[in-house]
Amino acid sequence: MSEKIEFKFKSPEQSPGYLLGNLTLIWQRQQKRILDPLNLTHTQFVLLAALGWLSRESDQVTQVDIARQGNADRMMVSKVLRTLEAKKFIQRQEHPTDTRAKVIRLTEKGSAILQKALVEVEESDIRFFSVIGKDLDSFNRNMAELIKRNDTGTKNSETFFQ
Repeated sequence: MSEKIEFKFKSPEQSPGYLLGNLTLIWQRQQKRILDPLNLTHTQFVLLAALGWLSRESDQVTQVDIARQGNADRMMVSKVLRTLEAKKFIQRQEHPTDTRAKVIRLTEKGSAILQKALVEVEESDIRFFSVIGKDLDSFNRNMAELIKRNDTGTKNSETFFQ
């Protein structure tokens, strides 16, 4: 018999990491069921949503802007944007002042699919988190605080919470 492994928590259900991991998997499965019929992965949806959000304020959104807003790796964003372009959800154009950058815009098809996805994802989120009831605002504040205090990988982790 090997040595007894020591755990800090007496059961998995007492471990916040275990619970968060399980909750995330369940939530992701629900998101996948919604997004699959729309021909979107969750990552594609997040980046389209970031583009949609940023486009409300600027008509010169770049890949770097999307990466910052989506808290994502620039190279991964580049690859996903190529896929979204092939699906005709976005188009890339030369930036008027920065020769290194491309302006990213939603196409009509991309706007329509994003709007449909947003409605379905937001309705799903409301149902999923409804069990929390009146404590949802507190839950969201706690999640935002955890992100703010633990996200050392980016300078823009507060973007979503302003």
